[in-house]
Amino acid sequence: MSTNDNTSTLKSTIDAVTGAAQNALGSITGNTADQTKGEAKQNKAQVEHDASHATAKLPGFTASSSGAVTKDDPDRAAGQYNQTVGSAKEALGGLVGSESLQAAGRNQNRQGQDQEAKGQVNDYVSGIGDRVTGTMGAAVSGLTGNAKAQQDYQDQHDTGKTQQRGAEHDIKKKADAEYDASQRPV
Repeated sequence: MSTNDNTSTLKSTIDAVTGAAQNALGSITGNTADQTKGEAKQNKAQVEHDASHATAKLPGFTASSSGAVTKDDPDRAAGQYNQTVGSAKEALGGLVGSESLQAAGRNQNRQGQDQEAKGQVNDYVSGIGDRVTGTMGAAVSGLTGNAKAQQDYQDQHDTGKTQQRGAEHDIKKKADAEYDASQRPV
């Protein structure tokens, strides 16, 4: 699934900091070569950071630049379904004047939101766990010279990263929508 030049947020941060330091050192000493190398390292770090976060979010799945594809926790789709049905019931209740149908719709919508959030948290936590296990396992396997296990652990890391990024994408999307809604005049 992945290669040894796998991008990471940590690596891009380290490259950005060392690039900034090299650029500053070049500015202080008047060495334009150091300044240029520092700027180049900072630009490379930005590309690495962007690649580290590159994901494609599809309904029920997430794909990343590493080639990993993950399936969302089932609670995420079930929660979205319950939100949609709940909103429809609430709207229909408003149209026909049924307060009980409106209340049932609001309740189902709220339960769907909770269910989707539970699935997002499950995916996020599971993704972090796979990233940590994959990173540690790959490091140990590399030290012991077990290339097959090292690749398997790297794949686990990549899958976890993809799963985590997919959950982050949906959590951010929801937060942005809630913020936008709060900014609309009443």
